[in-house]
Amino acid sequence: MDIGGTKVATAVLDGADLSTPNEVRTETGSTDALLDQLTQAITEAADGDRDALVGIGAPSVIDFATGTARSSVNVPLKDVPLRKVLGDRTGLEVVVDNDATVAALAEATDDRTGEVVVDVLAMLTVGTGVGGGVIIGGRIFRGATGAAPELGHLIVAADLTDGAPAGQPTFPQPASLEAHAAGRVLDGLAHARGYADGRAALAAAQEGHADAIEAFRILGSRLGVGIANLINAFDPNEVVVGGGVSAAGDLLLQPAIAAAWPLVLPGIGTATTIRIARHHGSAGVRGAALLARTELGARSRA
Repeated sequence: MDIGGTKVATAVLDGADLSTPNEVRTETGSTDALLDQLTQAITEAADGDRDALVGIGAPSVIDFATGTARSSVNVPLKDVPLRKVLGDRTGLEVVVDNDATVAALAEATDDRTGEVVVDVLAMLTVGTGVGGGVIIGGRIFRGATGAAPELGHLIVAADLTDGAPAGQPTFPQPASLEAHAAGRVLDGLAHARGYADGRAALAAAQEGHADAIEAFRILGSRLGVGIANLINAFDPNEVVVGGGVSAAGDLLLQPAIAAAWPLVLPGIGTATTIRIARHHGSAGVRGAALLARTELGARSRA
C-alpha cells in the first residue's frame, strides 16, 4: 500500500508480478476516516488470505521500530501507530516505512530476482509533496532513529544575507525543496499560465506549447538544486526521480539535469546517472510490497 496526499494505491505482489494497483482518493478529512479507508483496502487486497504480509509506505516521518508516524505533513496520521492499529484491525502482519523510502527500495531492486542491485541510490518522489529515500550499501538508510531521510525538507532557497531565517511553525518551510518543487507548486505554475492544473499543463507541454514547457523547466530546474545536493552528499550510482509528476519525463528531467551538474563539486558524481523512475507511479506500492517481503517474509517462514 502506498499512501499519498492525493491517492491511496494498493496492489498484490506475487513472485515478481505486481497486480494493477487499485487507486482511491485519499480520505484526508480525519484520521478515523483515513484509517477506515486503509483497513478496507488491505482487507480487499488480502481477499481472505490470512498469511498475507502487508507493507505500507506513508508520507510521514516514521519510527520504523514501531511503525508509528511521528509527524505527517499531507495526511492526518501524526502520532498514529499504524503498524499496530492496522495489524489489529486486519489480523495481518504489517510493516510501515516512509513512502519515498520504499519507492527507493523498488528502484534499487531487480524485478526478476528480488535482489537489491544498486549499491548507492538516492530518490526524490515528486507528488503532492516531495519525498526522499536513500539506499546505501544495498540497504535502506533510515538514520539513527529510523526516521531519515526527509529530502523534500532540504533547505535549498534560503536568503542568508542577514543570517538564517526564522523557522516557520508549519511545514514545509518556505525555503525547502518541497515548497519550491512539489506537485502543488506545478499547479500554481500552471494556473499562472492559464491552465487548470499540472495535468493540463503537461498535456499542453506534450503538444509543444511553450508556456507549459516553461512551467516544467522552472519546476525541473528547482528540482535540480535538490539533486545537486544529493550528489554532493552521497556520490550515488543513481539519482531517481519518481512520483506522479515524473510522468512528465524529459520535460522535467532535462531541466533538472541541466541545473544540477553545474552545482556539483568537480570530481563528485563521476559514476552517477540521473533518471526517471522505472516504475513511475507504481514504485511506491511495489516498494511497500518488497518491504513486507524483506522485513516480514523471513520471520513468517521461520
